[in-house]
Amino acid sequence: MSSPWSSSYSRRDWLRTVGAVGAATGLSRIAPLEALAAQAAPPDGKDARLIIRSARPPDYETPVALLDTWITPNDQFYVRSHLPTPPLALVQDLSLQVDGLVGTPLTLTLEALQAMPRATVTVSLECAGNGRAFFEPTMPGIQWERGAVGNARWTGARLADILTKAGVRDTARNVAMHGGDRPLGTMPPFIRQVPMAKAMHPDTIIAYEMNGQPLPLVHGFPFRAIVPGWEGAYAVKWLSRIQVIDTDFDGFWVATAYRYPRRPVAPGAAVPPADMLPVQGLVVKSILTRPLDGAIVAPGRVAVAGHAWAGERDIARVDISTDRGVTWQPARLVGEQARYAWRRFEFDYEATTPGSHVVLSRATDSEGEAQPMVPAWNPSGYLWNVADQVRFEVQA
Repeated sequence: MSSPWSSSYSRRDWLRTVGAVGAATGLSRIAPLEALAAQAAPPDGKDARLIIRSARPPDYETPVALLDTWITPNDQFYVRSHLPTPPLALVQDLSLQVDGLVGTPLTLTLEALQAMPRATVTVSLECAGNGRAFFEPTMPGIQWERGAVGNARWTGARLADILTKAGVRDTARNVAMHGGDRPLGTMPPFIRQVPMAKAMHPDTIIAYEMNGQPLPLVHGFPFRAIVPGWEGAYAVKWLSRIQVIDTDFDGFWVATAYRYPRRPVAPGAAVPPADMLPVQGLVVKSILTRPLDGAIVAPGRVAVAGHAWAGERDIARVDISTDRGVTWQPARLVGEQARYAWRRFEFDYEATTPGSHVVLSRATDSEGEAQPMVPAWNPSGYLWNVADQVRFEVQA
């Protein structure tokens, strides 16, 4: 199938398509922007089954029942926003500025990015706060449970190609990614920092497609950074500026937010800023997608399945326990495999005894790190990766 962003399909064609959708649904007298908004249920054209953790800015969690496929459809993919989604009218003519410590500052349109060599990378994107609701004691922040994660194919231009084109200077240390969403009141603009080594990696891209379709507005149209294997806040949406710098960026979203204790801390303890480091790579983790928590099944064989991921590392194995962690048995790793994508696992469980049953999954990565049974508490509720579990009932 040819890409909808082929050389003959531009941003303006996409806007005309939005208008055509409005006409096809009886909204022909509504402007394209209004037509897009009129179809939203919940807002921004997402699947109505998504869990709305926040309406403004939009933070939508994917129910586990919708995470049973290797690729997560665009309308079912979780949404994390720090600031309100900018209107299409604000970003439809957005250009990407590349400046700072470069020999040739650039202004790149969507068409200019499309003209560069294309790169596609399959990445499981996960919010650093996924699982925050399970920590005790609790802490402020979006109370994600298990569904602030999804797996998608992202296509765009390599950030290394863009930086090479601009002529990065030898003194460069970091790239500051500026989001195009506008802060409210005194809120700081959303800017994240990527070290040069990760920025120049061939798998780090500036995406304009998601799962073979134009990047949806709520997912960052027209440009979004994809930093494979790292927590989702590095995937800056509505990207407006790439600033090459020789220091650490001192903005709030780098110097204060998304930081993690450099050593274990007691639950509820305060951590001095000097003892915090930036959250970067994801940790090994698994999620059970079958059976669903609370399901009622007939006696006999129960198909247990789910996904496991480990950021920049591979999944070496997934083990299943049916006796609350006393013993473990290996699951089968099946299906497609990609470096930064979650891996499907399956296990057959003979559940013949009526009553409540508990199944746990524990993944181990290629470096030998396994999911813990006790959480590593931290004051922001990041990187929850305790072995997953579901409870279901067997009824004759």
